[in-house]
Amino acid sequence: MDVSNLRPEYNVYKAVYALAHALDNLHRCEPGTGPFPGRSCATLHTLEPWQNIQFSTSFGDEVSFDKNGNVLPIYDIMNWKWRPNGQINIQNIGDVKISMVKEDLAIYDRKIFWNFESKKPPQSVCSENCPAGTRMARQRGQPVCCFDCILCSEGTISNSTDSTECSMCPEDFWSSPGRDQCVPKKTEFLSYHEPLGICLTTASLLGAFICAVVLGIFTYYRSTPLVRANNSEMSFLLLVSLKLCFLCSLLFIGRPRLWTCQLRHAAFGISFVLCVSCILVKTMVVLAVFKASKPGGGATLKWFGALQQRVTVFALTCIQAVICIIWLVTASPTPHKNTAYHNDKIVFECVVGSSACFILLLSYIGFLAFLSFMLAFLARNLPDNFNEAKLITFSMLIFCAVWVAFVPAYVNSPGKYADAVEVFAILASSFGLLVALFGPKCYIILLRPERNTKKNILNQNINKQTRSLTH
Repeated sequence: MDVSNLRPEYNVYKAVYALAHALDNLHRCEPGTGPFPGRSCATLHTLEPWQNIQFSTSFGDEVSFDKNGNVLPIYDIMNWKWRPNGQINIQNIGDVKISMVKEDLAIYDRKIFWNFESKKPPQSVCSENCPAGTRMARQRGQPVCCFDCILCSEGTISNSTDSTECSMCPEDFWSSPGRDQCVPKKTEFLSYHEPLGICLTTASLLGAFICAVVLGIFTYYRSTPLVRANNSEMSFLLLVSLKLCFLCSLLFIGRPRLWTCQLRHAAFGISFVLCVSCILVKTMVVLAVFKASKPGGGATLKWFGALQQRVTVFALTCIQAVICIIWLVTASPTPHKNTAYHNDKIVFECVVGSSACFILLLSYIGFLAFLSFMLAFLARNLPDNFNEAKLITFSMLIFCAVWVAFVPAYVNSPGKYADAVEVFAILASSFGLLVALFGPKCYIILLRPERNTKKNILNQNINKQTRSLTH
């Protein structure tokens, strides 16, 4: 039978077993191997309280004695339970076990009988427990047990009930909607996987592909009068630089890295200066050829030969390269985790490092573009074989308009949208130059080949010159 529920009987049971264990240990002890001083054994005539005994009952209870010989108690926690017939049943719902090293308290909640209508334990406070994600705020003028549960503010959490305060999340984490745990902050940058990034990437690759197609067309028809009359070498170099302009926009898409931050503006600046330099040289050659066609102007062409054109483009591009090198050496652009735009997001962006170098880079491109525009505008009414000046004027007008609009849009765009604005400006200006400069020529080469003859071009020149002299 389960004698553990019979308290007096159980004590007698433990007393008998304590005596039995003591006698057994006494009987088994051999002189010289005992547990007492001098390795002696106890005797019935010299027993002392400190000569302790310790054993476990078959019910798992430990029986031991303190230094005074008193047994270490086990307290039962009892519960009075009403039976349907009106009688009272005393039930053990827990115990307190005291040993030499610790005290164990065990309560079995499911066995407890609460003598209330709800059959639930009474409320010890006037407010419910505050769940995780909230903190306790004491109600003014009320007892200490009365409080309100206030949701933790953004960026703070409480992960236990009845918290008195909320704790801050680490720097790269933010509170969950329930304010009960810290979760990693969302990251934001112009990604290849989002619709905006996909559109810009597609436009960039499309522009580079069109440049390659146009370059193939001009290479195939390089011996035709139209291609030869429009400075074919500079046209080829211009198409290559436009292709680089399209491709450099890809450096602005994706998570910023140190090498992409350093390369993106350098590649952008050098590619566009190479492009605008080619346009500027083409414009200067148009003016020089027209001036050489007049009496006494033949000496002008010697300053605009093929070698001089290459040197001019190379020199103008080298100036931009020097600006980029100084920028990278003195204050290189670096990736940065910006948390100023959004509290719950980390915006990855490239810090330009030196605003002065960035402004100087853009200003140099703008200066060359404006100079090309002014020269092309002056040459816009030249005869037909030189009428590329009209196309250059229109293309430079588009180019300047795009980049003038870019500056305020870039300054007022936060995070990834600043990169998107810059990529859009690169693509818009590149497409403007590509379509304005090479669209009409490809139209004539592919769809109107009868106009791509030396006789037709010369006839148009004569007619244009005649009308020009008449006016």
